[in-house]
Amino acid sequence: MSQGGAIVVTGASSGIGLACTQALAQRGYDVFAGVRQDADFNRLGTLSGVTPLRLDVTDQPAVELAVASVRERCVTLRAVISNAGIAVAGPLEYLPLDDLRRQFEVNVIGALAITQAFLPLLRTTSGRIIFIGSISGRLAVPYIGPYGASKAALRALAGALRVELAPAHVGVVLIEPSSVRTPIWQKGLDGEEQLRRRIGAAGVQIYGRVIDAMVAETRRQDKDGMPVESVVAAIVRAIEARRPPAEVLVGIRARLGSVVAALPPRLRDRMLVRSLRLPVHG
Repeated sequence: MSQGGAIVVTGASSGIGLACTQALAQRGYDVFAGVRQDADFNRLGTLSGVTPLRLDVTDQPAVELAVASVRERCVTLRAVISNAGIAVAGPLEYLPLDDLRRQFEVNVIGALAITQAFLPLLRTTSGRIIFIGSISGRLAVPYIGPYGASKAALRALAGALRVELAPAHVGVVLIEPSSVRTPIWQKGLDGEEQLRRRIGAAGVQIYGRVIDAMVAETRRQDKDGMPVESVVAAIVRAIEARRPPAEVLVGIRARLGSVVAALPPRLRDRMLVRSLRLPVHG
């Protein structure tokens, strides 16, 4: 059972963020749920123990307003769960650089912006920062390079922050799941035709078969991915543990992926191509 207090969750409209919001509210926490859309704001506002926040992590004024709202309404901020994220996919050779910038703006800079904004409150309560990473941050996966790069950068930030904030007794935890059944990858599938347009005819000529295989593999992993509740359970333990863990690999595939990540590069590359069922050439 929880000890109460407030928790901020970003990206709370669906997937891990929504499940986390619901579970934590049920455990007696006052949950501040960050969302961008009015429909999600209104929907979450009907849940007991949940206060929705209009929050885009790339919008600094919105971040500051969210902090002011939490400061006004809560006494003890136990944790901030930095979950908001997007997944950009495609061959790096033809990837529009603005897509890469957007990937980092949300997954990395947005996560740090939220951390900086809420740290004055967390320092007063010896609270915790929970980053939602991915095994992709350890194991570079072809054709989702932008997403993996953002999670690798997030992993580096979490590691540095953990040491920097230790004197303030603010815990920093990185949660690293493997494939999870959430809408983030379905959104990528819905943009398949847009991806083909973005990389252009030359990119499709070279990578067309790979894109087909990548979409098929994404559908398979989305179907076979772990339930979101597994990630939520890890987050709850990270918040309530007497001594927070530094990094938490969630799921057997994440643990296996960490082993593959430690292999020599050429062997690792061959194993990735085979496991992802990708053609060697486009």
